[in-house]
Amino acid sequence: MACDQSRTLTHAYLDGELDPVRAAEFERHLEQCSACISELDIQESLRSSLKQAQLYEKAPASLRKKVLTNVHRSEPTPIRPARYFGTWLAAAAAILLLACASWFTIPRLHNVGDQSVIAAQIVDAHLRSLQPGHLVDVISTDQHTVKPWFDGKLDFAPPVSDFAAEGFPLQGGRLDVVHGRTVAALAYGRRKHLISVFIWPAPQLDSATHSGAQQGYNWLTWQENGMQFSAVSDVSPSDLTELHTLLSR
Repeated sequence: MACDQSRTLTHAYLDGELDPVRAAEFERHLEQCSACISELDIQESLRSSLKQAQLYEKAPASLRKKVLTNVHRSEPTPIRPARYFGTWLAAAAAILLLACASWFTIPRLHNVGDQSVIAAQIVDAHLRSLQPGHLVDVISTDQHTVKPWFDGKLDFAPPVSDFAAEGFPLQGGRLDVVHGRTVAALAYGRRKHLISVFIWPAPQLDSATHSGAQQGYNWLTWQENGMQFSAVSDVSPSDLTELHTLLSR
């Protein structure tokens, strides 16, 4: 029987991309899952075969000789001073124009790219949490129990609140990995659905919200009070917006 973890965690484990907590969890899982052990053996064998195959060919000496001959035949074309100056001026203007365009465009593209990467990672992390035994590391509806649990496990103190009265009861918390770093993850209930809220330090104090949908799950991210918040669930976008409002109070 196939195991979901063999598809989602095997490659990350082999490549050393899991943080110590997730790596230890996966190793404990291997002790009881023959499917993952088999998949791990297959991937290790494939990687070893590729390394030993030496899949390359040395270029023939005739090719080197042909390339060198063509290089020597290429003589630089003399350029008149006036024409050279005009060419240089046109090139400088083009470079300046390109630099100006990049100055305004690249930050936007970079921000969009970051949001896309974060969205993909938080959806994957939320899907992993839905596997039995992965939703929370500390089970409690009491924020005064969940918040101290993170002490010593993270290099920051995540804000933790319970919103049971508003229809978003706290379920607990766990450690997770997003964007290459260990983050705090809070689990909230919403009717019969679960919401993951990932929190980690951010360089900016505040930012606009970004939202979208991926693999049937809605997500919402924003930065506030020096923290990045990313919420994901199969609830409606309006539910995520309502939770965002509560977390921002």
